[in-house]
Amino acid sequence: MQLKIGDKAPEFALYSSEKKEIRLQNLQGKKVVLLFFPFAFTGTCTKELCSVRDEISDYNNLDAEVIGISVDSMFSLAKYKDEQGLNFTLLSDFNKETSMAYGSLYTTFGLGNMKGVSKRSAFVIDSKGIIQYVEVLENASEIPNLAAVKKTLAGLNE
Repeated sequence: MQLKIGDKAPEFALYSSEKKEIRLQNLQGKKVVLLFFPFAFTGTCTKELCSVRDEISDYNNLDAEVIGISVDSMFSLAKYKDEQGLNFTLLSDFNKETSMAYGSLYTTFGLGNMKGVSKRSAFVIDSKGIIQYVEVLENASEIPNLAAVKKTLAGLNE
C-alpha cells in the first residue's frame, strides 16, 4: 500500500542509535521529516544524509525534526552517525515493520540477494500527524528532492 498526502502517518516505535525508544506519537505537535535510506556506510546514503547534516539549520529554522531510518542495527547506526558527524536522529528499523508500513521496502535489493531493505524515501508529517509530502524512490542511487521537502515545510508555517 502506498501512502499519500492527507493520510495519517503510521505510528512507529523504534530505537535510536543512542538506544532510546522514539515513538511518532511522542513527536505530535512537531513537524517531522522521515528519510528512509537503504544502508549506512554506502555512497549515496552518505551523500544524502551529509547534505541534510550540512543544511540542518534550514530544517531547524522550519521547526522540523529530521529522522533517518534504515534496517541497519542501532549499533551500526551509532558508528555511522559518529563517523559522519550526523546531527539528527537515526532509527533502526531492524525488523522492517516501519519501512513496510510506509511502503518503503524493496523486495530485493543490490544484486537481488538482499531482501527487505528500506527504499530511499522522504515523508513530511505535519504537527497533527498527517502526511504532507511523499517521495518513494525505486532507484536507490537517486536522492529525494530535499528542496521540495523544505518547500513543503515552509508551507506548513503559513
